[in-house]
Amino acid sequence: MARAIFEYTKTVLKKVSFNTELFCKELEKAIKRLLPYEIDELKIWLNEFTHEKPELNVCLLLIKN
Repeated sequence: MARAIFEYTKTVLKKVSFNTELFCKELEKAIKRLLPYEIDELKIWLNEFTHEKPELNVCLLLIKN
């Protein structure tokens, strides 16, 4: 079940990536819901995903803390 939440989180983040504010809000929700090792995986995925979307780099500060 936990894996499904992780995959769902990635799907939602992809869908809202057009809007930085929404992306940050969904990322905050994800941080609250995911397990610590899933957050580590999410960090890796986010670094790859935001590589070509520099406007979303602001949101990465949420997950670094």
